[in-house]
Amino acid sequence: KSPASTMVLPNQRRRSSNLASSKSSLPRLETSQRNKSTVSLTYDYYDETTEYQDDYVFDGSIVAENTATFPSIVIAPDGIVPQGSFAEAQAEYLDPDLEAVDALYDGLVESNIGIVAHYYMDVEIQSILQAVGRKSARMTYEKKSGDLNDTVALDQIENGDLNKLSDSIVSIADSLAMGDHAVRMVRDLGATSIVCLGVDFMAESVQAILDKNGYGHVPVYRATQRAIGCSLAESAESRSYRAWLQMAADSQKGPPLHVVYINTSLESKAMSSSIVPTITCTSSNVLRTILQASVQIPDVQIYYGPDTYMGENLVSLFDAILQSPETWSDERVRNDLHPEHNRETLRILRDNISVFPNGNCVVHHMFGGDVVKTVKEEYADAYVTAHLEVPGEMFQIAMEKSLEGKGAVGSTSNILEFISDKVKEVSAEEAINPSSAARRLQFVLGTEAGMVTSIVKAVKTILDATGQQVEAEIIFPVASEAMTATVGDDHLAVVPGVSGSEGCSTAGGCATCPFMKMNDLDALTDLITMVNDAQETRNIENHANFSQVSLNGHLPPQRLKGKMLNGRNAIELGVLPIMHMRH
Repeated sequence: KSPASTMVLPNQRRRSSNLASSKSSLPRLETSQRNKSTVSLTYDYYDETTEYQDDYVFDGSIVAENTATFPSIVIAPDGIVPQGSFAEAQAEYLDPDLEAVDALYDGLVESNIGIVAHYYMDVEIQSILQAVGRKSARMTYEKKSGDLNDTVALDQIENGDLNKLSDSIVSIADSLAMGDHAVRMVRDLGATSIVCLGVDFMAESVQAILDKNGYGHVPVYRATQRAIGCSLAESAESRSYRAWLQMAADSQKGPPLHVVYINTSLESKAMSSSIVPTITCTSSNVLRTILQASVQIPDVQIYYGPDTYMGENLVSLFDAILQSPETWSDERVRNDLHPEHNRETLRILRDNISVFPNGNCVVHHMFGGDVVKTVKEEYADAYVTAHLEVPGEMFQIAMEKSLEGKGAVGSTSNILEFISDKVKEVSAEEAINPSSAARRLQFVLGTEAGMVTSIVKAVKTILDATGQQVEAEIIFPVASEAMTATVGDDHLAVVPGVSGSEGCSTAGGCATCPFMKMNDLDALTDLITMVNDAQETRNIENHANFSQVSLNGHLPPQRLKGKMLNGRNAIELGVLPIMHMRH
């Protein structure tokens, strides 16, 4: 029998011993000192006869078999309702600590740093980054305009899309857009360095895009000196992937085109380009990319990798269309997919797609059979969203729902847009014909849980603007093998458990990405302090710049620097597939 273990909630985390020295001149609130969310939190399973406890004891020996309820967060007009310990941990920092916001903002301004972060950051740091970005846009607006009575402009800054605020020194986006925002911050805001909060290939890509735009002198720093890996990106660096590409190059079937997912290293893209014609894609544009390629290159053979699930899901999508002639006519194919395609050209394209068989993301790998079974049985009326990287079973149910307007498949941005649109749609209906009770929409979130920060912000903005009694419940579907039982939580007896590391299963799937969570607030604070110290030390003659030495360890991987492949600059080869996609 496994010994009981204790879940460590965000307010109990210990600082990593690998972080920089605490001699930092930048104000820091230790994790235990930061204020928790001031958003109205309601624990609707609270038993008044029992004292509420922050720490739950998990017994890893108890199998999670007798529950059908996933953790969730209900976003209501008057507050947030977390259901289950995992949801509580997500909800604790949705409303950022203002002292932490001010300290981070001051540090970024003093250091002239811009931050680009991925959607999968942990809730605490993502909420603080949102507030810092909006504060920077507001401060710049006040300096430029001075008109504090322009409520439209100020409302846009406080509640609009953060990534559309041109004066924000923070962006939270998909991996490709991170590079574009870095360019904007350097070009328009004069940032002299960029911090990339993501995994290593993202920092590498941001640096390459800056270089391509003439800003190669601007350093890009990672939050930690340790390697921040990615199981999916590493799939494309294997010998088997190289062999698969060589097979594509040697094939006599037709002209080969390697469509590689953007979430891979620059080295993988360069290696691919040296073997076979290669173009990158995102989860948002992969379908359009493949459709357009098949129009421009007759008889093209598509080799998609490294994400096996995404490739198989695309094939499943084509199968579903081809098997539904009554709903997918030639006219609908032309109107909804591509003006130069019809059912017959889709059939040819579908038969010409080969998918790499051995690549997946540990986060999206978790959405397997038992999760789908629970979704079908217990959430039959819910909207279902799924990232293109999830296993086929989860994708299938989301795709079927999407054909009825009850689901969405695609990128993180697509999922966020779908949820926002549905809340707007129902709010508009309620304004015309109000219900007697609050109307709740359920959304199964088939992607990394860190997205909930952006979802909560978007939904709260809509609810505040419309004033309707509409609620959105965001459901976190977690595999049973990634869960352990709790003592003291009778309503949700099973939650993502520490026995698998923050909801990670032995099969490899996680509710939250363990690599992304290496980007924490303490590490970011120490990094900003190092940048400040390095800048000050440069002005002191004959003074050893130890901070700059430390900062060098935060730079992206430099595996392609100075290398040539087939007589061409390796970095240029790595960027080439991205340029093909954009042009």
